[in-house]
Amino acid sequence: MTTRLPVLSTERLTLRQSAPGDLEAILAMDGDAEVMRYISDGTVPEPEAHRAYVKTRFDEDFGPGLGTWSVFLRAAPDGFLGWVTIRPLPGWEPDIEISWRFARASWGRGYASEAAATLLRHGLETAGLHRIVAVVQAPNTASVRVAEKIGMRAAGRRKAWGAECLLFVADTEVSGLSRP
Repeated sequence: MTTRLPVLSTERLTLRQSAPGDLEAILAMDGDAEVMRYISDGTVPEPEAHRAYVKTRFDEDFGPGLGTWSVFLRAAPDGFLGWVTIRPLPGWEPDIEISWRFARASWGRGYASEAAATLLRHGLETAGLHRIVAVVQAPNTASVRVAEKIGMRAAGRRKAWGAECLLFVADTEVSGLSRP
């Protein structure tokens, strides 16, 4: 695997390109029914098929500055908290989606908002994107709050990942962020 994504940091967090060493932590997170409740159809994925799928994601190239970052506390760099991603949204080309998923043990501490805000800035300022979307199932109030906290605005509803979702948008014109 070639490292192609920058390491991003906040006061509390380190975001680095997801790697094969994160596999077991990702599978454990995705094996939690509560974590998966609002992902696609809400079911926990079949373990072996999901293992194979996650392995393919480590080398997937979504374009310059796009991909998946694993999130860790700076004070505990081996303790996987979750991941954030910015990549093309299948079936919605040319839209680029930001998303986040965190292990249940890390919920309620602001990590998702902190990591997603950092990645959103990266997308708009460094990767040169003009528009980034998030799709969130309406009952997922925690993720709705994350989208709002990071400055995304509600922009209607759309079907994504097999579910009816709320659409949130951030763009350079609204966010006030500059593009290089």
